[in-house]
Amino acid sequence: MDLSFLHQMAAPSGLALRGAFLPAAGDLVPPLPDGRPVGTLVLLGFVGPTGWDSFAAAPEATDRAPDPLDRWSRRVIGALAEQLGAAACFPFGGPPYLPFGRWAQRAEPVHPSPLGLLIHPDWGLWHSYRGALGFAGELALPAPDRRVSPCIGCSRPCLDACPVGAFGPAGYDVPCCVAWLDSPAGTACLSGGCLARRACPVAPAAQYGPAQADFHMAAFHRSQRDPG
Repeated sequence: MDLSFLHQMAAPSGLALRGAFLPAAGDLVPPLPDGRPVGTLVLLGFVGPTGWDSFAAAPEATDRAPDPLDRWSRRVIGALAEQLGAAACFPFGGPPYLPFGRWAQRAEPVHPSPLGLLIHPDWGLWHSYRGALGFAGELALPAPDRRVSPCIGCSRPCLDACPVGAFGPAGYDVPCCVAWLDSPAGTACLSGGCLARRACPVAPAAQYGPAQADFHMAAFHRSQRDPG
C-alpha cells in the first residue's frame, strides 16, 4: 500500500490526503485497538472548495441532526479505515482533543497564521482536517515539504480587516468576535465568512463558496452561543 492508492480510495468521497508521518512517542498518537503503536499516520481533509459537494449531497447535511459534518466524517473515514485495515481518529469529540494541529505540522507545510488558523502555501487558510488513518506498518513517504510560512514578509492585511480587532498579540478575542456577530453589523461576517480570513492574499482562488463559508461560520457562532 502507498499514498497514491490511499488517494484513489479517498478521492471519491471528496477527501484529500493531507500528508502523513511516522509517529514518535511525543506525538501522542493513540495506539491501535490491539495495543500496537501506529507506524504511519495519514491525515485526511478538505482543500479549498473541493469535497464540499460530496458532503452537501450526503444525508447528514440535511437531516437536521447536530454536528452534520462531524457525523459525515466519522461515517466516511470510518468506512475507509475498515476497508484499509486502519484505525480512524478525529479532531472532534472531545475534550480531550487529539493534537491535530501538531500532527498537521508534522505531515505537511502548514504554519500558524496571525489568525491562529494553520496556513498552507497552496491552500492558504482554506483547508481543514476531518480525520486521520493509523496504520500498523511504516508506509513509504515522500521527502518532507519544508516550504516556509507564506506569512513571512506579508503585510498581514488579515489583521486590519477584522472590524473589531479581535486578532492581536494576545491571541484571538473570541467574546469580542461573538459580540460582533450577535450585532446587526456582524451580518457581513456571518453571511460570507470571517472578513479577516477572506482578506488573506494567499490562495484567493481556494476560498470557500458561499454555502460552505456560511455553514462553517454558522457552526462557529452556534457553538459559542450554545457551548453545550
